[in-house]
Amino acid sequence: MTDTPMYHEGSRRLQDRFDSRRIADRLEEVTVHTTFSERDRKLIERSPMFFLATADAEGRPDCSYKGGMPGFVRVVDDRTPAWPDYDGNGMFRSLGNLLVNPRVGLLFVDFERPRRVRVNGLARIDERDPLLATIPGAQLIVRVTAERVFPNCPRYIHRWQLVEHSAYAPRAGHQPPTPDWKRDPAFRDALPRRGGASEGA
Repeated sequence: MTDTPMYHEGSRRLQDRFDSRRIADRLEEVTVHTTFSERDRKLIERSPMFFLATADAEGRPDCSYKGGMPGFVRVVDDRTPAWPDYDGNGMFRSLGNLLVNPRVGLLFVDFERPRRVRVNGLARIDERDPLLATIPGAQLIVRVTAERVFPNCPRYIHRWQLVEHSAYAPRAGHQPPTPDWKRDPAFRDALPRRGGASEGA
């Protein structure tokens, strides 16, 4: 586990204000772990999406939604989730942040059986990762070494049901359509040659 304390002075100040220091310490003691349980792994690997928090070298935060077909995030060992980076808008805000500041937070939410799990750790990007050959549509693979894995109270999770998976989510035997924004004249001439609007158009 990381040597960084779970709570900093800001957390402690509010815990003391609301008399929650004891329960915060107990939650850390009882629920925080460094390896994935089978329950954690199942939630992660059935998730069609998660939220990724990153920060740049100066600590300016960014939060991103990552989506794919269930199973697009894999728990490759008891401390390492991995996921593919798919074609996007080319801004590379999240992955760019990882290159200058590898600290990340991942939040997985099961909206149908209200439950969530948080993962904090260190990320790395590999252009030659062996998973690349096994995940349709992957252009890079991100792996995270988990430092803390812990659940959150699910009581404020709204219960939702999946209507349908995105037609743009890569999967075997499926050619995702070209998104409309790539056809827009305001962007079309600036698209990268690989993965541009002409592909799949």
